[in-house]
Amino acid sequence: MQDFSDIFGEIPDPRRMGATRHDLHEMLMIALPCIISGGKTCTDMSDYGRIKEGFLRRFMTLKHGIPSHDAFSDLFNSIDPEALHAVLLRLARSWAQHLEAESPDDIIAIDGKALRRSFACASARQPLHLVHAFATDAKLVLAQVAVDRKSNEITAIPALLEMLDIRGRTVTADAMHTQRSTAGTVTARGGDYILALKGNQETLHDDVRLHMADPENAEDIRLSREHVEKGHGRIEIRQGAICHDVDRLQDLHHWPGLQAVGKITATREIKGERSTETRYFLMSRKLDPERFLRGVRAHWRVENSLHWILDVTMNEDNLRNRTGPGPENLAVMRRLALNLARVKPDKSAKSMRRKLKQAGWDDRFTLELFRSAGLLPEGGRI
Repeated sequence: MQDFSDIFGEIPDPRRMGATRHDLHEMLMIALPCIISGGKTCTDMSDYGRIKEGFLRRFMTLKHGIPSHDAFSDLFNSIDPEALHAVLLRLARSWAQHLEAESPDDIIAIDGKALRRSFACASARQPLHLVHAFATDAKLVLAQVAVDRKSNEITAIPALLEMLDIRGRTVTADAMHTQRSTAGTVTARGGDYILALKGNQETLHDDVRLHMADPENAEDIRLSREHVEKGHGRIEIRQGAICHDVDRLQDLHHWPGLQAVGKITATREIKGERSTETRYFLMSRKLDPERFLRGVRAHWRVENSLHWILDVTMNEDNLRNRTGPGPENLAVMRRLALNLARVKPDKSAKSMRRKLKQAGWDDRFTLELFRSAGLLPEGGRI
Protein backbone atom coordinates (compact mmCIF):
# COMPACT_ATOMS: atom_id res chain seq x y z
CA MET A 1 0.00 0.00 0.00
CA GLN A 2 1.41 3.38 -1.01
CA ASP A 3 0.55 6.74 0.41
CA PHE A 4 -1.30 9.10 -1.92
CA SER A 5 1.57 11.57 -1.97
CA ASP A 6 4.15 8.88 -2.89
CA ILE A 7 2.81 8.00 -6.34
CA PHE A 8 5.24 10.36 -8.04
CA GLY A 9 7.83 10.38 -5.27
CA GLU A 10 10.61 8.97 -7.48
CA ILE A 11 10.45 11.83 -10.01
CA PRO A 12 13.21 14.42 -9.52
CA ASP A 13 12.22 18.06 -9.65
CA PRO A 14 13.48 19.44 -13.00
CA ARG A 15 12.54 23.05 -12.39
CA ARG A 16 15.01 25.91 -12.04
CA MET A 17 15.85 27.33 -8.64
CA GLY A 18 13.34 30.04 -7.83
CA ALA A 19 10.65 28.39 -9.97
CA THR A 20 9.66 25.79 -7.37
CA ARG A 21 7.00 27.72 -5.49
CA HIS A 22 4.46 24.89 -5.88
CA ASP A 23 5.22 21.37 -4.71
CA LEU A 24 6.11 19.07 -7.63
CA HIS A 25 4.19 16.06 -6.40
CA GLU A 26 1.13 18.09 -5.48
CA MET A 27 1.06 19.52 -9.02
CA LEU A 28 1.17 16.04 -10.51
CA MET A 29 -1.53 14.90 -8.12
CA ILE A 30 -3.77 17.75 -9.28
CA ALA A 31 -3.10 16.81 -12.91
CA LEU A 32 -3.93 13.10 -12.55
CA PRO A 33 -7.52 13.34 -11.20
CA CYS A 34 -8.07 16.26 -13.60
CA ILE A 35 -7.24 14.01 -16.55
CA ILE A 36 -9.34 11.17 -15.11
CA SER A 37 -12.23 13.64 -14.91
CA GLY A 38 -11.90 14.60 -18.57
CA GLY A 39 -9.35 17.41 -18.39
CA LYS A 40 -7.09 17.72 -21.41
CA THR A 41 -4.86 20.78 -21.10
CA CYS A 42 -2.73 22.63 -18.57
CA THR A 43 -5.47 25.27 -18.38
CA ASP A 44 -7.89 22.50 -17.41
CA MET A 45 -5.53 21.45 -14.61
CA SER A 46 -5.42 24.93 -13.14
CA ASP A 47 -9.20 25.30 -13.45
CA TYR A 48 -9.73 21.88 -11.88
CA GLY A 49 -7.50 22.87 -8.97
CA ARG A 50 -9.45 26.06 -8.31
CA ILE A 51 -12.84 24.37 -8.53
CA LYS A 52 -11.80 21.32 -6.49
CA GLU A 53 -9.55 23.12 -4.02
CA GLY A 54 -11.59 22.05 -1.01
CA PHE A 55 -11.46 18.42 -2.15
CA LEU A 56 -7.72 18.56 -2.89
CA ARG A 57 -6.88 20.08 0.50
CA ARG A 58 -8.11 16.85 2.11
CA PHE A 59 -4.81 15.21 1.13
CA MET A 60 -2.39 18.02 0.22
CA THR A 61 -1.36 21.31 1.82
CA LEU A 62 -1.32 23.60 -1.28
CA LYS A 63 0.86 26.04 0.67
CA HIS A 64 0.90 28.59 -2.16
CA GLY A 65 -2.57 27.89 -3.53
CA ILE A 66 -3.39 26.48 -6.96
CA PRO A 67 -0.69 26.64 -9.68
CA SER A 68 -1.43 28.63 -12.84
CA HIS A 69 -1.72 27.02 -16.27
CA ASP A 70 1.75 28.40 -17.09
CA ALA A 71 3.19 26.64 -14.06
CA PHE A 72 1.68 23.33 -15.20
CA SER A 73 2.93 23.92 -18.74
CA ASP A 74 6.46 24.70 -17.57
CA LEU A 75 6.46 21.57 -15.42
CA PHE A 76 5.39 19.14 -18.15
CA ASN A 77 7.80 20.75 -20.59
CA SER A 78 10.71 20.08 -18.26
CA ILE A 79 10.08 16.66 -16.67
CA ASP A 80 12.18 13.80 -18.02
CA PRO A 81 9.67 11.50 -19.79
CA GLU A 82 11.64 8.44 -18.69
CA ALA A 83 11.10 9.33 -15.03
CA LEU A 84 7.35 9.72 -15.54
CA HIS A 85 7.22 6.54 -17.63
CA ALA A 86 8.90 4.64 -14.78
CA VAL A 87 5.83 5.43 -12.65
CA LEU A 88 3.53 4.06 -15.35
CA LEU A 89 5.68 0.95 -15.69
CA ARG A 90 5.80 0.26 -11.95
CA LEU A 91 2.10 0.75 -11.30
CA ALA A 92 1.00 -1.11 -14.45
CA ARG A 93 3.06 -4.14 -13.44
CA SER A 94 1.40 -4.22 -10.02
CA TRP A 95 -2.14 -3.69 -11.32
CA ALA A 96 -1.75 -6.21 -14.15
CA GLN A 97 -0.65 -8.93 -11.72
CA HIS A 98 -3.79 -8.32 -9.67
CA LEU A 99 -6.23 -8.23 -12.59
CA GLU A 100 -4.70 -11.11 -14.54
CA ALA A 101 -4.74 -13.32 -11.44
CA GLU A 102 -8.52 -13.03 -11.54
CA SER A 103 -8.84 -13.58 -15.31
CA PRO A 104 -5.56 -14.87 -16.74
CA ASP A 105 -4.64 -14.06 -20.33
CA ASP A 106 -1.07 -14.16 -21.56
CA ILE A 107 -1.44 -11.89 -24.60
CA ILE A 108 0.57 -8.67 -24.88
CA ALA A 109 -0.36 -6.69 -27.99
CA ILE A 110 2.25 -4.39 -29.54
CA ASP A 111 1.00 -1.50 -31.64
CA GLY A 112 1.81 2.11 -32.42
CA LYS A 113 -0.17 5.34 -32.37
CA ALA A 114 0.60 8.86 -33.56
CA LEU A 115 -0.53 12.02 -31.77
CA ARG A 116 -1.51 13.66 -35.01
CA ARG A 117 -1.69 17.31 -33.93
CA SER A 118 1.53 17.35 -31.92
CA PHE A 119 3.47 18.53 -34.97
CA ALA A 120 4.98 22.01 -35.26
CA CYS A 121 5.27 23.47 -38.75
CA ALA A 122 7.61 26.30 -37.74
CA SER A 123 10.27 23.90 -36.47
CA ALA A 124 9.44 21.09 -38.93
CA ARG A 125 8.71 18.88 -35.92
CA GLN A 126 6.94 15.64 -36.81
CA PRO A 127 4.00 14.32 -34.75
CA LEU A 128 4.91 12.28 -31.70
CA HIS A 129 4.64 8.56 -32.41
CA LEU A 130 4.34 6.07 -29.53
CA VAL A 131 4.49 2.29 -29.45
CA HIS A 132 2.49 0.54 -26.71
CA ALA A 133 2.63 -2.81 -24.98
CA PHE A 134 -0.98 -3.55 -24.02
CA ALA A 135 -2.20 -6.37 -21.74
CA THR A 136 -5.28 -7.45 -23.67
CA ASP A 137 -7.15 -9.10 -20.80
CA ALA A 138 -6.42 -6.57 -18.05
CA LYS A 139 -6.72 -3.79 -20.68
CA LEU A 140 -3.75 -1.94 -19.22
CA VAL A 141 -0.91 -0.08 -20.91
CA LEU A 142 2.13 -1.94 -19.60
CA ALA A 143 4.74 0.29 -21.23
CA GLN A 144 5.30 2.69 -24.11
CA VAL A 145 8.24 4.14 -25.98
CA ALA A 146 8.48 7.18 -28.22
CA VAL A 147 9.67 6.48 -31.74
CA ASP A 148 12.73 8.43 -32.81
CA ARG A 149 11.55 11.09 -35.24
CA LYS A 150 14.17 9.98 -37.77
CA SER A 151 13.25 6.30 -37.46
CA ASN A 152 10.10 4.13 -37.29
CA GLU A 153 8.22 1.76 -35.00
CA ILE A 154 10.40 -1.22 -35.90
CA THR A 155 13.48 0.15 -34.15
CA ALA A 156 11.46 0.94 -30.99
CA ILE A 157 10.21 -2.62 -30.39
CA PRO A 158 13.38 -4.10 -28.83
CA ALA A 159 13.57 -1.20 -26.35
CA LEU A 160 9.89 -1.68 -25.47
CA LEU A 161 10.27 -5.43 -24.91
CA GLU A 162 13.34 -4.87 -22.73
CA MET A 163 11.08 -3.10 -20.22
CA LEU A 164 8.76 -6.10 -19.82
CA ASP A 165 8.84 -9.54 -18.29
CA ILE A 166 7.39 -11.58 -21.16
CA ARG A 167 8.35 -15.03 -19.91
CA GLY A 168 5.43 -17.35 -20.62
CA ARG A 169 3.55 -14.56 -22.40
CA THR A 170 2.55 -14.35 -26.06
CA VAL A 171 3.39 -11.15 -27.94
CA THR A 172 1.15 -10.26 -30.88
CA ALA A 173 1.90 -7.66 -33.52
CA ASP A 174 0.73 -6.55 -36.95
CA ALA A 175 2.67 -7.07 -40.16
CA MET A 176 4.86 -3.97 -39.74
CA HIS A 177 6.52 -5.63 -36.76
CA THR A 178 6.98 -9.03 -38.38
CA GLN A 179 10.74 -8.67 -38.37
CA ARG A 180 13.54 -11.06 -37.47
CA SER A 181 14.68 -8.63 -34.79
CA THR A 182 11.25 -8.67 -33.13
CA ALA A 183 10.92 -12.46 -33.26
CA GLY A 184 14.47 -12.91 -31.97
CA THR A 185 13.98 -10.49 -29.07
CA VAL A 186 10.72 -12.13 -27.99
CA THR A 187 12.10 -15.66 -27.97
CA ALA A 188 15.40 -14.61 -26.35
CA ARG A 189 13.41 -13.11 -23.45
CA GLY A 190 11.39 -16.28 -22.91
CA GLY A 191 8.20 -15.23 -24.68
CA ASP A 192 6.25 -16.50 -27.67
CA TYR A 193 4.85 -14.63 -30.63
CA ILE A 194 1.99 -14.55 -33.10
CA LEU A 195 3.05 -12.23 -35.92
CA ALA A 196 0.89 -11.20 -38.88
CA LEU A 197 2.44 -11.76 -42.27
CA LYS A 198 1.92 -9.52 -45.30
CA GLY A 199 3.73 -8.01 -48.25
CA ASN A 200 6.61 -6.52 -46.26
CA GLN A 201 7.91 -10.11 -46.05
CA GLU A 202 6.83 -10.95 -49.59
CA THR A 203 8.85 -14.10 -50.22
CA LEU A 204 8.07 -15.58 -46.80
CA HIS A 205 4.38 -14.65 -47.20
CA ASP A 206 4.17 -16.42 -50.57
CA ASP A 207 5.97 -19.50 -49.24
CA VAL A 208 3.65 -19.74 -46.22
CA ARG A 209 0.62 -19.36 -48.48
CA LEU A 210 1.83 -22.16 -50.77
CA HIS A 211 2.78 -24.29 -47.77
CA MET A 212 -0.73 -24.03 -46.32
CA ALA A 213 -2.26 -24.85 -49.72
CA ASP A 214 0.02 -27.84 -50.46
CA PRO A 215 -2.02 -31.10 -50.49
CA GLU A 216 0.97 -32.90 -48.94
CA ASN A 217 0.46 -30.87 -45.76
CA ALA A 218 -3.29 -31.44 -45.56
CA GLU A 219 -3.04 -34.13 -42.89
CA ASP A 220 -1.00 -31.85 -40.62
CA ILE A 221 -3.34 -28.84 -40.87
CA ARG A 222 -5.78 -28.44 -38.00
CA LEU A 223 -8.93 -26.39 -38.34
CA SER A 224 -11.19 -24.39 -36.08
CA ARG A 225 -14.37 -22.55 -37.03
CA GLU A 226 -15.99 -19.61 -35.30
CA HIS A 227 -19.39 -18.14 -36.14
CA VAL A 228 -19.99 -14.57 -35.10
CA GLU A 229 -23.20 -12.63 -35.51
CA LYS A 230 -23.20 -8.89 -35.09
CA GLY A 231 -25.84 -6.21 -35.30
CA HIS A 232 -26.91 -4.12 -38.28
CA GLY A 233 -27.17 -7.12 -40.58
CA ARG A 234 -23.53 -8.22 -40.28
CA ILE A 235 -22.54 -11.88 -40.06
CA GLU A 236 -18.94 -13.06 -39.90
CA ILE A 237 -17.47 -16.55 -40.02
CA ARG A 238 -13.79 -17.05 -39.19
CA GLN A 239 -11.90 -20.26 -39.84
CA GLY A 240 -8.47 -20.81 -38.38
CA ALA A 241 -5.98 -23.29 -39.82
CA ILE A 242 -2.60 -24.07 -38.29
CA CYS A 243 0.28 -26.22 -39.49
CA HIS A 244 2.99 -27.47 -37.13
CA ASP A 245 5.22 -29.02 -39.78
CA VAL A 246 7.40 -26.06 -40.81
CA ASP A 247 10.74 -27.78 -41.41
CA ARG A 248 10.79 -26.92 -45.11
CA LEU A 249 9.99 -23.28 -44.39
CA GLN A 250 12.73 -23.11 -41.78
CA ASP A 251 15.25 -24.62 -44.18
CA LEU A 252 14.46 -21.76 -46.57
CA HIS A 253 14.05 -18.80 -44.20
CA HIS A 254 15.68 -19.62 -40.83
CA TRP A 255 13.09 -17.51 -38.99
CA PRO A 256 13.90 -17.09 -35.25
CA GLY A 257 11.88 -19.50 -33.11
CA LEU A 258 9.40 -20.54 -35.83
CA GLN A 259 7.30 -23.53 -34.73
CA ALA A 260 4.05 -23.13 -36.66
CA VAL A 261 2.30 -21.14 -39.38
CA GLY A 262 -1.38 -20.42 -39.70
CA LYS A 263 -4.06 -18.65 -41.65
CA ILE A 264 -7.42 -17.15 -40.80
CA THR A 265 -10.12 -16.92 -43.43
CA ALA A 266 -12.84 -14.43 -42.55
CA THR A 267 -16.07 -14.41 -44.53
CA ARG A 268 -18.27 -11.39 -43.90
CA GLU A 269 -21.81 -10.83 -45.05
CA ILE A 270 -23.21 -7.33 -44.64
CA LYS A 271 -26.75 -6.73 -45.89
CA GLY A 272 -26.46 -9.52 -48.43
CA GLU A 273 -23.00 -8.60 -49.75
CA ARG A 274 -20.29 -11.16 -49.05
CA SER A 275 -16.51 -10.68 -48.90
CA THR A 276 -13.65 -12.99 -47.94
CA GLU A 277 -10.21 -12.13 -46.55
CA THR A 278 -7.33 -14.50 -45.74
CA ARG A 279 -4.48 -13.54 -43.41
CA TYR A 280 -1.32 -15.49 -42.62
CA PHE A 281 0.68 -15.70 -39.38
CA LEU A 282 3.95 -16.93 -37.92
CA MET A 283 4.07 -18.55 -34.45
CA SER A 284 6.77 -19.64 -32.06
CA ARG A 285 4.50 -22.17 -30.34
CA LYS A 286 2.52 -25.12 -31.66
CA LEU A 287 -0.86 -23.75 -30.67
CA ASP A 288 -4.16 -25.50 -31.18
CA PRO A 289 -6.36 -23.69 -33.73
CA GLU A 290 -8.83 -22.41 -31.13
CA ARG A 291 -6.02 -20.78 -29.12
CA PHE A 292 -4.63 -19.35 -32.34
CA LEU A 293 -7.97 -17.73 -33.20
CA ARG A 294 -8.33 -16.30 -29.69
CA GLY A 295 -4.82 -14.87 -29.77
CA VAL A 296 -5.38 -13.07 -33.08
CA ARG A 297 -8.72 -11.68 -31.93
CA ALA A 298 -7.24 -10.53 -28.61
CA HIS A 299 -4.66 -8.43 -30.46
CA TRP A 300 -7.33 -6.04 -31.74
CA ARG A 301 -8.31 -5.02 -28.22
CA VAL A 302 -5.40 -2.59 -28.40
CA GLU A 303 -7.39 -0.70 -31.03
CA ASN A 304 -10.82 -0.96 -29.41
CA SER A 305 -9.85 -0.64 -25.74
CA LEU A 306 -6.91 1.77 -25.98
CA HIS A 307 -6.52 3.76 -29.19
CA TRP A 308 -10.23 4.33 -29.72
CA ILE A 309 -10.70 5.56 -26.12
CA LEU A 310 -7.64 7.81 -26.32
CA ASP A 311 -8.88 9.39 -29.53
CA VAL A 312 -12.65 9.48 -29.04
CA THR A 313 -13.11 9.72 -25.28
CA MET A 314 -9.91 11.60 -24.39
CA ASN A 315 -9.66 13.48 -27.72
CA GLU A 316 -5.92 12.82 -27.88
CA ASP A 317 -5.59 13.23 -31.66
CA ASN A 318 -6.78 16.83 -31.46
CA LEU A 319 -4.58 18.00 -28.58
CA ARG A 320 -1.99 20.60 -29.59
CA ASN A 321 0.78 20.10 -27.03
CA ARG A 322 3.98 20.63 -29.03
CA THR A 323 6.79 22.02 -26.87
CA GLY A 324 9.75 19.94 -25.71
CA PRO A 325 8.85 16.72 -23.88
CA GLY A 326 5.38 18.09 -23.02
CA PRO A 327 3.43 15.95 -25.54
CA GLU A 328 5.10 12.74 -24.37
CA ASN A 329 4.70 13.55 -20.66
CA LEU A 330 1.01 14.37 -21.03
CA ALA A 331 0.55 11.19 -23.09
CA VAL A 332 2.03 9.20 -20.19
CA MET A 333 -0.36 10.93 -17.79
CA ARG A 334 -3.36 10.02 -19.97
CA ARG A 335 -2.31 6.36 -20.04
CA LEU A 336 -1.72 6.37 -16.30
CA ALA A 337 -5.19 7.89 -15.79
CA LEU A 338 -6.76 5.30 -18.10
CA ASN A 339 -4.99 2.44 -16.31
CA LEU A 340 -6.10 3.76 -12.93
CA ALA A 341 -9.71 3.94 -14.11
CA ARG A 342 -9.48 0.34 -15.37
CA VAL A 343 -8.50 -1.03 -11.98
CA LYS A 344 -11.84 -0.26 -10.36
CA PRO A 345 -14.72 -2.40 -11.62
CA ASP A 346 -17.95 -0.42 -11.50
CA LYS A 347 -21.29 -1.72 -12.74
CA SER A 348 -22.92 1.70 -12.62
CA ALA A 349 -20.39 3.14 -15.11
CA LYS A 350 -20.51 0.57 -17.90
CA SER A 351 -18.30 2.43 -20.35
CA MET A 352 -15.02 4.26 -19.88
CA ARG A 353 -16.68 7.50 -20.98
CA ARG A 354 -19.27 7.18 -18.21
CA LYS A 355 -16.63 6.22 -15.65
CA LEU A 356 -14.53 9.30 -16.42
CA LYS A 357 -17.58 11.54 -16.26
CA GLN A 358 -18.56 10.04 -12.92
CA ALA A 359 -15.07 10.80 -11.60
CA GLY A 360 -15.56 14.43 -12.62
CA TRP A 361 -18.93 14.71 -10.95
CA ASP A 362 -18.41 12.71 -7.75
CA ASP A 363 -15.37 13.26 -5.48
CA ARG A 364 -16.17 10.08 -3.57
CA PHE A 365 -15.92 8.07 -6.77
CA THR A 366 -12.52 9.63 -7.51
CA LEU A 367 -11.27 8.62 -4.06
CA GLU A 368 -12.62 5.09 -4.63
CA LEU A 369 -10.63 4.86 -7.86
CA PHE A 370 -7.42 5.63 -5.98
CA ARG A 371 -8.31 3.24 -3.15
CA SER A 372 -9.06 0.42 -5.61
CA ALA A 373 -5.64 0.98 -7.17
CA GLY A 374 -3.95 0.70 -3.77
CA LEU A 375 -2.96 4.36 -3.72
CA LEU A 376 -5.05 5.39 -0.72
CA PRO A 377 -5.71 3.69 2.63
CA GLU A 378 -8.96 1.74 2.85
CA GLY A 379 -11.41 3.67 5.02
CA GLY A 380 -10.41 6.27 7.53
CA ARG A 381 -10.26 10.00 7.21
CA ILE A 382 -7.95 11.62 4.67
